[in-house]
Amino acid sequence: MKWIRRFIIIILCIFFIIAGFLLYKGHELYKQALSEISLDDKISKIQQDKNYVKIDTLPSDYKNAVVSVEDHRFYNHGPIDLIGIGRAIFTNMRYGELLEGGSTISQQVAKNLYFISNKNNTAYRKIAEIFVANDLEKKYEKDKILEFYINTIYFGDGYYGIQEACNGYLEKDAKDMTLYESTMMAGIPNAPSVYAPTANLKLTLMRQKKVISTMVENGYISQEQADKLIEEQSKLPDKNK
Repeated sequence: MKWIRRFIIIILCIFFIIAGFLLYKGHELYKQALSEISLDDKISKIQQDKNYVKIDTLPSDYKNAVVSVEDHRFYNHGPIDLIGIGRAIFTNMRYGELLEGGSTISQQVAKNLYFISNKNNTAYRKIAEIFVANDLEKKYEKDKILEFYINTIYFGDGYYGIQEACNGYLEKDAKDMTLYESTMMAGIPNAPSVYAPTANLKLTLMRQKKVISTMVENGYISQEQADKLIEEQSKLPDKNK
């Protein structure tokens, strides 16, 4: 039995050494990013964009759709969501492919602000994102972080942020989205090259159904509302499906 205990101790030591090294490298990447431009200055810069929109000008349906499909526990956890990470690991192992990510909205904002084009090791970057996400959660309210998210996410076709995307795909301002449009737009950023309407509308609609189902599950809309949205989908011309 002694050799078993020794083996376990060795494995644990190796684990903590690797974890410590990754934490150190991730923190170094985090410090480097903020030394180039502070979080406050980075936020100020994106807010100066002409297409930046305030969260309170957007339809509540769109905000609910985003939270529901991207991070439904957003208002109940901190910079990371251990339950979400565990669920993502279980789902991905169960199906043998990457179907879910465990990143919170705050982590995604951190990535969009600092690491979207970063070539560093993915593990280092993920840890750096957690440090930035922690700063975001300390400095800003949840709704403000959600505002940063919807203004920095990519929608495909060169559109960054919900205002640009609505102007491009819907030919209207983001504030004027209907419930139907809100559920469609909320689904695109998960994989813009796949779900953008100009890429494959059939897949766009499949993703929209996923958004609608999560909104029902999380109590944002009723099943009756969901059925009407699906019915609205079915009325699209066949050439668009």
